Amino acid sequence: MSIVSGKKILIGVTAGIAAYKTAALVRLFIKTGAEVKVVMTPAAKDFVTPLTLSTLSKNPVHSSFFDEEDENAKWNNHVDLGLWADIMIIAPATANTLSKMSTGASDNLLLATYLSAKCPVYFAPAMDLDMYNHPSTHETFKKLQEFGNIMIPAESGELASGLVGQGRMAEPDHIIDFIEKDILGKLPLKGQTVLITAGPTYEAIDPVRFIGNHSSGKMGIELALVAANLGAAVKLVLGPSSLKIEHSLVEVINVVSAKQMYEAVVSNFNDCDIAIASAAVADYRPKHVSDQKIKKADTKFSIELERTTDILKWMGSEKKNQFLVGFALETENEIENANKKLKNKNLDLIVLNSLNDKGAGFKGQTNKVSLINHKLEIKAFELKTKAEVAQDIFNEINILNK
Repeated sequence: MSIVSGKKILIGVTAGIAAYKTAALVRLFIKTGAEVKVVMTPAAKDFVTPLTLSTLSKNPVHSSFFDEEDENAKWNNHVDLGLWADIMIIAPATANTLSKMSTGASDNLLLATYLSAKCPVYFAPAMDLDMYNHPSTHETFKKLQEFGNIMIPAESGELASGLVGQGRMAEPDHIIDFIEKDILGKLPLKGQTVLITAGPTYEAIDPVRFIGNHSSGKMGIELALVAANLGAAVKLVLGPSSLKIEHSLVEVINVVSAKQMYEAVVSNFNDCDIAIASAAVADYRPKHVSDQKIKKADTKFSIELERTTDILKWMGSEKKNQFLVGFALETENEIENANKKLKNKNLDLIVLNSLNDKGAGFKGQTNKVSLINHKLEIKAFELKTKAEVAQDIFNEINILNK
């Protein structure tokens, strides 16, 4: 999954021959999982039709403040468009539009929207060689970047005039690659590795039966997504789960038993910066595993159990510079038990949830947690989605792990 998946992308199209590439750009953003809207200058419609871009983006395309032919037309609110976007990209960005952007001119809907945008704004220049090299153009580039806009440099090649040189708008796939790298490079966990355990473990009794629990792995998967979207390289050690995760920065290591999870953690722990043990690891496993299905009998049947390795305790004993987070699912004396676990397992932070709280615990889409740090300071949160809880956990990690 791309770092721009789920983002709201606003593409501004100006009147340059490179506008034909914008159709491919819209399509590629849609394929990443982004939501796309398009705003055009009126003259841009001479190069690519609004129908093409609205079909590809699955959203109406706007090019004027209102439809002059419709006396009942509603105003296209440039403020709403600017505030809607997570990212704005002007591609192609002609010399004329760039000059207006640098002076604050707003004689069309695109420019007014640009001035209203609160999000990062990228621009991809597209013009002929001499125009691109003109001192006034370079002054415009400088001024726009001083405003905080991000320039996607033009590429070299054959231009519409027949000249060969710099001025071609970057190819659509290069634009997306540039934006992804720019976003990743500014994220707080860029360059860090996060190790997360998630889901249940299944401890075999025989080839068809096991000891397990109701964990789905949902909480750990949401943590992995947040970590990846903050720029981290994530290693997710995932027990048996029907849930899937796709993200370019997440490596999934599938395991079944507590022993396999322990071995995966041992292999990756020394190389991580942050470790989060959200898995519901079985505390016991059958001491003897039958290699054949055990037949039902009329007499009583018993299974001798032995302890599994305490993975979190091992991490606490082995940690050096890692920031270690554990989970505590309690039914009584919640704070007292969580504090003991925090201390005994040498944790930096513990996430406490209680089965007594409606909406918390296994299988659901929500959770209600309290975060306790190494100073035994507590932050309690209301019931939230697990995605929101994951964000709260990483917000606290980023505060404590500076």
